[in-house]
Amino acid sequence: MARSRPLRAPATLSALVAFVAVALGGCASAAPGRDAADPDQIAERASAAGIAPELVYITEVDGYDLAPQSVGSGAAGGMSATWFNETTGAMVTIRTDRGEMTAESCAQTPLWEAPDEPVTCADEEGVWHRSGGGVHEYIVVQDGAAIRVTGMNNAAPTDLLAAAMAVRVPSDAELELLLSDLPEAPGAPVERGDVPQNGDGAPIDPVGPGG
Repeated sequence: MARSRPLRAPATLSALVAFVAVALGGCASAAPGRDAADPDQIAERASAAGIAPELVYITEVDGYDLAPQSVGSGAAGGMSATWFNETTGAMVTIRTDRGEMTAESCAQTPLWEAPDEPVTCADEEGVWHRSGGGVHEYIVVQDGAAIRVTGMNNAAPTDLLAAAMAVRVPSDAELELLLSDLPEAPGAPVERGDVPQNGDGAPIDPVGPGG
């Protein structure tokens, strides 16, 4: 009888592992707001702000919050956005552009915050870590877009790396927050019924009693 216990333990452990796997799978599938937003929705909102839809990206890093008022268009339809750490005052900014990155172009592209410093490049966890003159930045390339991650106010290089690793196309909820401070797409023009159909006359104001 004593030897029957080891025979039951693996079965119990297997059942527990299976239960945990199912539970985790259910949690992952139910996680809200992580699927990328519909491309048409991105195009509608981004184009109104002068941002190319394919250059709309977002990130996240622990301790930092997006500042919606910082979001805007950049050169060639790119966009920029900044995340702020209220405790330390540090800031992390992403800037998007079209392009690829090689070891050669990585070293030849000036640093955003130190354009006169020689650049040292290293492939770090699948993104380009660029440094020079005590300045660090990261560039991640996704689907033909180059997303530059820079910091200000002593943002830690580990924060910049975390932000680079988290770069992605925004979900519906993230897109709404990202572009919340930008103008929405203009609506259809308002039709006025008091404007003459022919010519360029002024609106018709009917004469009231007394002339």
